[in-house]
Amino acid sequence: MVLESGKGSTMADEKRQLLLDNHKEKHFTSGEVVRDVILGVSDGLTVPFALAAGLSGARASSALVLTAGLAEVAAGAISMGLGGYLAAKSESDHYMREMKREQDEIINVPDTEAAEIAEILSEYGLGPSEYGPVVEALRKNPQAWLEFMMKFELGLEKPDPRRALWSAMTIAIAYVIGGMVPLFPYMFVKEAHEAMFTSVGVTLLALLFFGFVKGHLTGNRPFLSAVQTAFIGALASAAAYAIAKLVQTGI
Repeated sequence: MVLESGKGSTMADEKRQLLLDNHKEKHFTSGEVVRDVILGVSDGLTVPFALAAGLSGARASSALVLTAGLAEVAAGAISMGLGGYLAAKSESDHYMREMKREQDEIINVPDTEAAEIAEILSEYGLGPSEYGPVVEALRKNPQAWLEFMMKFELGLEKPDPRRALWSAMTIAIAYVIGGMVPLFPYMFVKEAHEAMFTSVGVTLLALLFFGFVKGHLTGNRPFLSAVQTAFIGALASAAAYAIAKLVQTGI
């Protein structure tokens, strides 16, 4: 009888594993990297674009626009990368503080924490007879208990320890790539006013393409995302150009 029971359990495990192996879920799991790329490229395309348009409106030379643009790209990449690093580091520090607090509570008030597990599971429709064994099993495994509370009570996922550095590098590189797009025309056209029109065309195409890819990756409507991204970039550069012309007229 015991042999048959063990055999049945093994067959059930094999069947479950077979189902898992044959079922490949198409979930997008690189959200943090995509978020960093979107942040870097969108700012990189928009800010230097607006700066170059504004300087062109003030009738600066292409050399001056290019110099100022490259300086802005360098400063912006450092600033954005540092911001990404600090944000990711703060997230990691917050997780560690909460984990230490939760660990202390499991040691000092285990019955209260066990009651919290029961409350969490009851919210998913489980009754006492169903969540009771789960609670007891977690109490016997402190590490699993801690991870359960972090995820289901506090809603916190353990961050990758390399996340801060990778975030900084991703945002900075994406900013540089995006920032160089509107500046390329100024490398080849001496008159900044003429280079600006080429820059506008190239950057709007880049914004449309970037917006389309962003929409596709994030599950939004790609064409709407492309139009929105291009519109925001165009609006920023038009505002910078108009302000530069107003200042020039006033002077």
